[in-house]
Amino acid sequence: MNIRKSLGLLVILTGGGIAVAVAQTSPLTLQNALQTGLNNYQSVKAKENYAKAAAANVTATRQEFLPDLNLAAQNSYGTVNGQNGPLFGYKGWSTASSGAALSSQNWNAAFGGIYLANVTWDLVTFGRLHAKVDMAKQQLNTSNADLEQEKFEQQVKIAGAYLNLLAAQRLRKSMEANLHRAQDLQQIIVNRALNGLNAGVDSSIANAEVSKAKLSLIDAQNYEDAQGNKLAEMMDVPPQNFVLDTSFVIKVPAPLLEQQPAVTDIKQQPLLRLYDSRIQLSDANKHFLAKNVMPRLTLVGVFQSRASGFEYDYGAAHPDHFNQGYWNGVHPTVSNYLLGLNLSWTVTDLVRTHTQVARQQYNTEGLKHEYNLVYSRLQHQLELSEQQLANAVRKYREVPAGLKAASDAYLQKSTLYENGLSNIADLSQALYNINRAETDRDIAYNGIWQALLYKAATAGDMQLFLNQL
Repeated sequence: MNIRKSLGLLVILTGGGIAVAVAQTSPLTLQNALQTGLNNYQSVKAKENYAKAAAANVTATRQEFLPDLNLAAQNSYGTVNGQNGPLFGYKGWSTASSGAALSSQNWNAAFGGIYLANVTWDLVTFGRLHAKVDMAKQQLNTSNADLEQEKFEQQVKIAGAYLNLLAAQRLRKSMEANLHRAQDLQQIIVNRALNGLNAGVDSSIANAEVSKAKLSLIDAQNYEDAQGNKLAEMMDVPPQNFVLDTSFVIKVPAPLLEQQPAVTDIKQQPLLRLYDSRIQLSDANKHFLAKNVMPRLTLVGVFQSRASGFEYDYGAAHPDHFNQGYWNGVHPTVSNYLLGLNLSWTVTDLVRTHTQVARQQYNTEGLKHEYNLVYSRLQHQLELSEQQLANAVRKYREVPAGLKAASDAYLQKSTLYENGLSNIADLSQALYNINRAETDRDIAYNGIWQALLYKAATAGDMQLFLNQL
């Protein structure tokens, strides 16, 4: 039998990961495998942190409404020569010395100080801040939808890898049983050939059958190792010999054998919710951009105290009226305050914002087309999953008849051969048929669960699958 053809009948649902040690002391149930994978897998942890960052961003955006309060204190030492004339302070590279305009340069210097507190508060933003908070909230919704999609996708991958490993273990056991049968027949055939009851070539054929059975077993073991490694990846644990819950391959829940209700509403599918949240985020961004055409009303307040070592009458008449003492220069002597409202409106934003809103609207329309594409694809996949589940049930019902027929034929041919009434070719064919029937049985049992998982993955509801465990 070509074991690779049978292995190719299985549905593969797998992914990638990194390892964390887990000790298995009892059979690993699918529920435990799912929980371990969700707890360990790095992409899920990454999406969880992105969602937390989006939640923090909502709080940070709300706090932008708080006023800007600045406190400053400055002590300095220098001269205060002044000059009548214009001054352009390019990029702040000039000094801010102020004093009387004298007839000549001097180097009189004293300490000075300035102390101030100012408040700037965008009192009215005409909906701009509210729109920005809404956009931050929608970003949080998108991040949460992305997290849920990642979790759902990871659950599907883990469940698929779990089922594949179960099938691989059953196939390996079938290949072991096939090898035992071939070895038992080999012993009988060799004994009969030695006693002259069968042709010597029969022993060569028997040896070939044993060799083929060993090769098939090696292929099955390789496949089992590969599927075990995939499950370890999905759970983010070291590769190990998993002992799994075998209820998947020894029974099929009765509800699966009945007509399953068709799933019609897939709008809650995690992938569709993610695409929908992106549309809503784009709409929120467009709404925020539209608010940029509105003016801004700002409340401003300043309180300032100044100090200087130069006297009030320092100048050409009294050039010696200054004190170089530190405290005399930094002790506040005069104060001022200012309160005001500032209404600003950048009129040219009317043009710029119109173009920006149009650009964002095109992005929104593009996201809607992507949503419709995914929705249509899922609808087709859902119909296919219904058909595959129905066909899997049909195969499950047909397998017992084929297995019984193959077992009866093998028993008949082996009995006839032992009594010299059949040839080695018929017996080899019977051996092949029973091995294939056992393989078909393993695949049929597992195939129902695979088909149900495919339906649950397409519908976006893992409970369709988990409720049958």
